[in-house]
Amino acid sequence: MLSRIAIARRVPRAFAAPVRMFNGRTEGTVAQSKGFNKKEKAHEDEYIHRHEQEQLAKMKAEIEKKKQELETLKKDYHELENSKKE
Repeated sequence: MLSRIAIARRVPRAFAAPVRMFNGRTEGTVAQSKGFNKKEKAHEDEYIHRHEQEQLAKMKAEIEKKKQELETLKKDYHELENSKKE
């Protein structure tokens, strides 16, 4: 029985197995093309830039609001100081 298995292993294949050829090109699909990658990167950069600008605008508005609040508190403080002296 062992000799039959050994013989069967030595027999070459009578059919050709399908082989997938790869030439190294990645331009075949849209997701892998260089142009698509550049466009996608540009869109991401634009989104990030816009998001950062919105965040900066919010922060600047908060700073202005806090400055006005500080000025109001300073004004109230000076009025209290002046009323104590009188």
